[in-house]
Amino acid sequence: MPQSRPDQIRALLKSIETGDPAAISVVNQAKYIQHNPQTQEGSEGLEALFKRLSLTNPMVNIVRAFEDGDYVFGHTEYDFSSRRIGFEVFRYEDDRVVEHWDNIQPRQGPNPSGRTMVDGPTEATDLAATEANRALVQRFIETVLIPRQFQDADAYFDDRKLVQHDSNLEDGLDALLASLGNEDAAKTYSRCHRVLAQGNFVLAVCEGYQANQHCAFYEMFRVHNGLLAEHWNTVEKVAPRDQWKNTNGKF
Repeated sequence: MPQSRPDQIRALLKSIETGDPAAISVVNQAKYIQHNPQTQEGSEGLEALFKRLSLTNPMVNIVRAFEDGDYVFGHTEYDFSSRRIGFEVFRYEDDRVVEHWDNIQPRQGPNPSGRTMVDGPTEATDLAATEANRALVQRFIETVLIPRQFQDADAYFDDRKLVQHDSNLEDGLDALLASLGNEDAAKTYSRCHRVLAQGNFVLAVCEGYQANQHCAFYEMFRVHNGLLAEHWNTVEKVAPRDQWKNTNGKF
């Protein structure tokens, strides 16, 4: 039986650790578009990156991987001489990977509620609710986070409960909203670029500012009974344009 797309991506990412060149064959070398500003364009850049990383005795663990149409999105932990947590997004065309985005930050925590950045459920359920769950997260981003209408947030949570994996926050909606309104490190959302979903897991790819720094915000939610129940995220500063190794942009 052919590998599923999530399993192909698991093998591709694991090849950073194993050095298996066969896994990279899933990438269409002629069409590959790279959105990591620190990585060169095309498959040659990917192969060079994987070769360089393999020399550091890396650890790669794909914690979650989901499929949404032509997209596969994964939640990963890496140790490339320093421990990091990332989200990876791949777009397929004709059964080959042609485009890639990611968002990676140093691993921190556990948070005040004792949770790590990656623990929790890993398997998608409620597949029939995929589109409803996607729409829920998109509405939350576009009607609460972007316009900063935090007074409307209650409608998206069960009695203000939230299982939180942000490395700086404790459980609950109150801690999340307090962090967003913190004047010393205000986090503002300016645009939601895409919302990917499979069943009860939804990933929103957002752009904005934190502490006056241009950032990419990847926000993953687990939805339960039509409400936001659990949250994982990464925050990465967008490198200045003169430091980019390709011209495709972060988003």
